[in-house]
Amino acid sequence: MFTLTLAAKEQIDSHFKDKAASPIRIYLTHGCSGPRFALALDEPTDSDEVLQDSGYTFVMEKELFKQASPLTVDMSPMGFVVKSEMELGGGGGGCSGCTSCG
Repeated sequence: MFTLTLAAKEQIDSHFKDKAASPIRIYLTHGCSGPRFALALDEPTDSDEVLQDSGYTFVMEKELFKQASPLTVDMSPMGFVVKSEMELGGGGGGCSGCTSCG
């Protein structure tokens, strides 16, 4: 199951207002606060699940989608957030190689 909230749709509408819509990849990234889902413009591959919502195409690796589903793309004060029931584990919270970690 996949959901795009109205707030996230409005932000995506604004981004693509004057250009052609591109597929949006949902992927797992790692950083100082631990693993999290992120978004990027990308084309689908044979190993992707292709999801449609509100006129937009989202792509995600099939195995990751199975593990993470259900997913919701929403907005937070910091930008897009992808919510999932998948346990992502704790964050490092103090790595020395990152300029955003104090």
